Amino acid sequence: MDIRQLRYFLAVAAERNFSRAAERLNMAQPPLSRQIQQLEQEVGATLFDRDARPMALTGAGRLFYEHAVQVTRRLEELKDAMRSFVSANRPRFVVGFVPSVLYARLPDIIRNFRKTVPNVELSLVEMMSIEQIVALKEGRIDVGFGRLRFEDPAIEREVLREEELVAALPLGHRLLKGERPIDLTALSDEAVIVYPREPRPSYADQVLSLLRDHGVTPAAVHEVRELQTALGLVAAEVGICIVPSSVHAMGRRDLVFRELTERAVSPIIMSHRKDDNSPNLAAMAASVVAIYEEWNWPVPASMKRRLPQD
Repeated sequence: MDIRQLRYFLAVAAERNFSRAAERLNMAQPPLSRQIQQLEQEVGATLFDRDARPMALTGAGRLFYEHAVQVTRRLEELKDAMRSFVSANRPRFVVGFVPSVLYARLPDIIRNFRKTVPNVELSLVEMMSIEQIVALKEGRIDVGFGRLRFEDPAIEREVLREEELVAALPLGHRLLKGERPIDLTALSDEAVIVYPREPRPSYADQVLSLLRDHGVTPAAVHEVRELQTALGLVAAEVGICIVPSSVHAMGRRDLVFRELTERAVSPIIMSHRKDDNSPNLAAMAASVVAIYEEWNWPVPASMKRRLPQD
């Protein structure tokens, strides 16, 4: 007797019909009937009253059913317990990220990391840059990918690249006449949408500072919670949004992304605890380097120094 036969028995007991049970088990009926017959021979009793309509369990069958249910349930509990044990004892690595870096090849970096260290349980948590600082110091995350420059003696930052900013405009907007880049000063008569609304400081403050530096006072500023909401409002002609150029990869057909005349960038920053020399952090650095080299992006020297040494 094995667990497979018990599952066969329970399927027949549930369906009260060999044909329907065979379909449920995705097998032919004759092999199923033979398995039940072998089971009956082993226990020395008839388990099903085949003459009843619908087919019913015999007295011996009802006793066998009660124990079969308990055995299969205990087996599932054992599987769950072992999965929990293995998961609890696997090394864990938690990554915090701001949503916009998802379009800057972060998914490729994560896939590469998983392939490199398959025995590590990897978790991703969406959080703003300022939240990542606290989460790193409290040990809730191991590395953060954000856009906010900050100084903290307990945290080390690696500026991976400076990503160009572009303007997102609705279809048919007056500033889209011609193919020329857009001058920031042209936004003085426009409503500007910034995100996230909170926590601050954030990418929203980078954009507002950029506008102030160029003497731009928008007609209105709308603060929203997230990137997707901002782009939705742009499509609805509520205003214009300044976004990282990688957002263009979203492929939205209700928006136009246009370069800016002025050089405007937003950093992509990898943050981690100072003096963290863990092999998992080194593996994450190696994944960043591998993807950046694949896309022919410059790799910061500080990242190369973090690579595992042969």
